[in-house]
Amino acid sequence: MRFVAIDVETANADMASICSIGVAAFENGTLASEWYSLIDPDDFFDPVNMSIHGITEGDVQGAPTFKEAAVDIERFLGAQVVVTHTHFDRVAMHQAAGRWAIPTPTCTWLDSARVARRTWAECAKSGYGLANVCKMIGYTFEHHNALEDAKAAGHVMLAAMQESGLDIDAIQKRVLQPIDPLSSGAAAITREGNPDGPLAGDVIVFTGALDIPRREAADLAASVGCNVANSVTKKTTMLVVGDVDVTKLAGHNKSSKHRKAEELVEAGQQLRIIRETDFKELVALS
Repeated sequence: MRFVAIDVETANADMASICSIGVAAFENGTLASEWYSLIDPDDFFDPVNMSIHGITEGDVQGAPTFKEAAVDIERFLGAQVVVTHTHFDRVAMHQAAGRWAIPTPTCTWLDSARVARRTWAECAKSGYGLANVCKMIGYTFEHHNALEDAKAAGHVMLAAMQESGLDIDAIQKRVLQPIDPLSSGAAAITREGNPDGPLAGDVIVFTGALDIPRREAADLAASVGCNVANSVTKKTTMLVVGDVDVTKLAGHNKSSKHRKAEELVEAGQQLRIIRETDFKELVALS
């Protein structure tokens, strides 16, 4: 398991005015390597920005421009999952690349703030800033130093993976889903099944964090004959649960649909509870 975390500081309000870059590479749960460089933004330094990060125009004299540092940046970021805490650093990288008319890094971006919001309930709506999340997980660092911030974002990722039990691939899928995948708004989708489909007559309900969009899952179910309902009732014949929820949730952390389905099964109803992965295979084979 490998990913790279990055942070930048800017000289002024122009996000292309990158004046320092920090990169931290993590492999198998530990910090594997790091790189830091001052960058000459070829631009003015705003006193407000200097008061935040402490970098001055004099500090960057003789430092490479973003264009001159591009080879090193690509060497660290190329073909990697690259973590930033919020989109600021990603946008700054794109803006700087545009200003210098060079390609943006060929990487897959991942926002650790979005990860934190989906991992810890206390961060879901507020308090997901880097300093606050690091305080919550017990990681101390020197804020507004690009390398320190990059390493902090990396440690947020490590803590989130340990908390959620998800690997880097699963987390990339999770950030594309709603913060609360069990909310009723995410599940309010119904379909009438194809009457000629091989599963015609089945009534299916979805719950949990699905890998594919809920509407796409409903369309798949309807294509093979299933009627798609919003809630579990005595008519339900199949409940599809997101893979993560099957492996990680227990007791009352299960969705109300999941618990209701289990109650009906125990009462003798012919209702099958399956994972999303198995549902996809069922559709494919049908």
